[in-house]
Amino acid sequence: MGKRHALHFLNSTPRAELVAISTPDDAEIDWAKQHLEPFGVTLYKSYEDMLAQDGLQAVVIASITSVHADQAIKAMAADKHVLCEKPLSTSVEVSQSVIDAATRRPHLKVMCGFSRRFDDSYRDAHAKTTSGLIGTPSILRSQTCDKLDPSGFFVAYAQHSGGIFVDCSIHDIDLALWFFGQDSKVKSVVANGITAVQPGLRKWGDRDNAVGIVEFYGGKIAYFFASRMMAAGQEDSTEIIGTQGKLTVNMQPKVNLVDVYEKRGVRREFPATCYERFKDAFVREANEFVAICLDGGELPMKLEGAVQAVRIGCALQESLISGEKIWFDEMGRRVERSRL
Repeated sequence: MGKRHALHFLNSTPRAELVAISTPDDAEIDWAKQHLEPFGVTLYKSYEDMLAQDGLQAVVIASITSVHADQAIKAMAADKHVLCEKPLSTSVEVSQSVIDAATRRPHLKVMCGFSRRFDDSYRDAHAKTTSGLIGTPSILRSQTCDKLDPSGFFVAYAQHSGGIFVDCSIHDIDLALWFFGQDSKVKSVVANGITAVQPGLRKWGDRDNAVGIVEFYGGKIAYFFASRMMAAGQEDSTEIIGTQGKLTVNMQPKVNLVDVYEKRGVRREFPATCYERFKDAFVREANEFVAICLDGGELPMKLEGAVQAVRIGCALQESLISGEKIWFDEMGRRVERSRL
């Protein structure tokens, strides 16, 4: 993602100038020497050295998840605006430390990048929901399903990802909070999963297919499906069911408007990756973040929501491994079922 963000800010964000990047990885430095340095971008292996560059005003963090929070806090300490890839951390407490740092520097713009909020289709669905078109949204079913990667990448990645709910379903969790309301309070979570194609994930407490159900106070339910074994391509879709109708987003994924007619029937091609599906949303996210940094105004999402999403994702991951349903009171505290 770091390479993609760099190219977005270099080529597709007119009001921003990409002045520097940092990475400790030699292969990424070699890539940057070819694709970024010729355009005047300074390359650093030290993140701290990059923060000291003259004229730097904002930082985009797209490093490994385990350093997101630390790098965000360091950037704020250096008086830089921050756009941080999701999640802030795989830990609720560490994620909260980013909010605490941002609270101490209210003049800075600090945003966690939930790219689906910048997608045309999801924005249209949210506007229609907010207008009352489908009544009160009561059920949300959403999925993030990656194309099968037989290389073993996801097994190695699971050491640091926080698990399939924190890594994949975090986007769907954020959508539930967006459509149901950021102040929605969780009543219970329960999850189950399997390792259908990558049994090595169990070593790290993860699964390649998982289903989670989140019940909210006030009579709303979110159902999440996450998978690492799709055959055709990336399948990210959402259904919002209200008291007077429903909306769906991308229920029949397609890379473009071309349908292929052949002897075996009619078919369409899927996007191969999440990035291919949401590239335009990432570019819009970059441009809107820059505009708010330069012109002022409110960010499109509260940073507290990023912590709330991690809290729900971590609870689902715990339920996935323990097999136990987890309950919360209306203050967000975990409780035994008998006390509710």
